[in-house]
Amino acid sequence: MLTAAEIHALNRRFEHEPTEKVLAWAAERFGARAAIGTSFQGAGLVMMHLAKTHGIALPVFTLDTGLLFPETLQLKRDLEALLEIQIEAVQPDLTVEQQEEAQGPKLWKRDPDLCCTIRKVLPLQGKLGELDCWITGLRRQQSEARSQVSIVEVYVFDEATRREIVKLNPMAHWTREAVWQYLREHEIPYNPLNDQGYRSIGCWPCTRKTSQGDHERAGRWTGFKKVECGIHTFMSKKADFEI
Repeated sequence: MLTAAEIHALNRRFEHEPTEKVLAWAAERFGARAAIGTSFQGAGLVMMHLAKTHGIALPVFTLDTGLLFPETLQLKRDLEALLEIQIEAVQPDLTVEQQEEAQGPKLWKRDPDLCCTIRKVLPLQGKLGELDCWITGLRRQQSEARSQVSIVEVYVFDEATRREIVKLNPMAHWTREAVWQYLREHEIPYNPLNDQGYRSIGCWPCTRKTSQGDHERAGRWTGFKKVECGIHTFMSKKADFEI
């Protein structure tokens, strides 16, 4: 795994290199054990397009919670056709109906943390067990909680074995404006809900439209003191290496 010195050097380097160079490094360093994880937000669409157009062979997966908007599922199909790729749908062990039998109806209204754990975190843990490098679309501009994200981070994936995983955030320094300029210039399909006031789109029960001036993720889990689903917070960060 990467040393502290390597992480520091890579972060300094990648702040000034185009995103496709970061993706190419991941593919070369980790091969098939690197993958892009996407929820079909704008940054993920840019990364998939950059990988395809620059001939960078990186598999792509998404967490299909069973509660995604129909528009999101259609976008997945559109992107697969456009980019000629297969996007793996990682699903929970329990269907929504089985979850209701075990936990009662509409768990997301009573305990959204538990719902996210069942439908997102646990499936992601299973997928990350196959990987050494998880590539995300996190951007610093998205929220206060993400404002300090580095391009290269190392996390302890398994506390028992101390196995580590690289979490790569190639879009960390991109602004929302830059993302949307790229999408429009390259005519990349995106979620039509974005044009209806939804700036960050997750599961339909926990996503609402946002108002002018709200941060991008303000429309998630309204009424709860919750800003993350848990997929970006369940692992322990090995160390904090400044850029």
